[in-house]
Amino acid sequence: MTNKHRMNRRSLLKAAGAAALGAPLAAIGLNSAFAEDSPADSPVDAIVVGAGYAGGTVARELSARGMNTVVLEARDRIGGRIWTGTFAGERVEIGGGWLGPEHHHVLTEFKRYGLTTVNDVAATRMVMPNASGFAEVDPAAAGAELSALNVRLYAGSEEYFERPKEPLYRRDLLEEIDKLSMADRIAALGLDPVQFKWLDGSAALYAGGPSSRGALTSMAQWERLAAGKPELTTSLKPAQGMTALLEAMLAESRARIVLNSPVTKITQQSGKVTVEVVGGRQYTAPVVVVAIPTNMWKTILFAPGLPPAHTAASREGIGVPHGTKIWMHVRGETDAVYAQGTADSELMQVVPQQELPDGGRLMIGFSGPRLNVADKAQVQAALRKFLPQAQLVAHRAKAWGSDPYARGAWGMRQPGQLLRQLPAVQQPHHRVLFAGGDIASGWHGAFVDGAIESGLLASRQAAALLG
Repeated sequence: MTNKHRMNRRSLLKAAGAAALGAPLAAIGLNSAFAEDSPADSPVDAIVVGAGYAGGTVARELSARGMNTVVLEARDRIGGRIWTGTFAGERVEIGGGWLGPEHHHVLTEFKRYGLTTVNDVAATRMVMPNASGFAEVDPAAAGAELSALNVRLYAGSEEYFERPKEPLYRRDLLEEIDKLSMADRIAALGLDPVQFKWLDGSAALYAGGPSSRGALTSMAQWERLAAGKPELTTSLKPAQGMTALLEAMLAESRARIVLNSPVTKITQQSGKVTVEVVGGRQYTAPVVVVAIPTNMWKTILFAPGLPPAHTAASREGIGVPHGTKIWMHVRGETDAVYAQGTADSELMQVVPQQELPDGGRLMIGFSGPRLNVADKAQVQAALRKFLPQAQLVAHRAKAWGSDPYARGAWGMRQPGQLLRQLPAVQQPHHRVLFAGGDIASGWHGAFVDGAIESGLLASRQAAALLG
């Protein structure tokens, strides 16, 4: 280990603390570590593919076990589908941006590094679908009706997910349930047309396409993990930004972070694993942890090839195909308005965020494939279906489905994937291990908590392999 990677405990904690406060990497003296370009043949105990939350967890845990680790990241930044950026002069989350009080892994890490959360902006007005379009509704009354509909939607989940952190505990009850899509379940409820729009629109948003794509068991497990209060699942935001925790974890890990290094091939031979990146550079270690979105596994040539469960997960995809997040600077109608579209809407949801000094407001929109987010006029027209007087000053959109290093937005299992893939997809492939929120047992897919859970499991598996 070179001198610049030898950090005593005092300097390490100082660096981690600075990262936790959101200081840029250069300001805490770690910029060189995140742009490390040391010789590829330097002795390495483990290689982690991906510098998101799963990879960051693995790197830190392996370092704590005395292992020299290198992290290969395809992008020019850390975070993966978490990306703290700027818009309209404000810090914003281009990727995932919310936490909940039941996200115990994340909140434990927050305490470890002295990070804090704040409540998300509470909506004071609400716009929902009606028989002929959209109309403002009383938030309290609509909230009560939605809660009642969710009780019907997830009836029985307290039995088939008796232990929601152990989704296969009542496998005997899941054989028929896991075949159902959200569309199947909603159709069986006998809803009136407006109630149908409310539930189907929400399910389609989370599924990143029609509600037939999303598994009932995926959303029902989230509901049970949230103790029957799904509204709390995204009720908190990190006060220092979503990337701050990851920066602190990587600072503590002392891992060598190599950016701009998309992996093309992983070969296992003679008790060693060789990882090749674009350009032909190679890294070799006794164990490799692949901590990138499941949709990305198929972009890597594995030798020997992946087991059936892993191959199926990558071919089918877990990250939803259409998930575009749009930050909007709005004037005209700037109350804290929450709006929900239908499965066919250009904008499927609008969430209020902070007020701006100019009297405007930031809002977040989520769109599917029907909206051309590059066209400001189209985005404004879609917003005005909810808020007729809204003026779109500017917007910033990120289409995660077309991102070359994600190939999908947040994860959501499809019908049948739970029983077909767990726990097999979480198991090592000889000396290649896998981590990521997509394959977590608990808060899977759409939540950082699942990425941390999965990273903790993979780090234990790696330690066991290395004895």
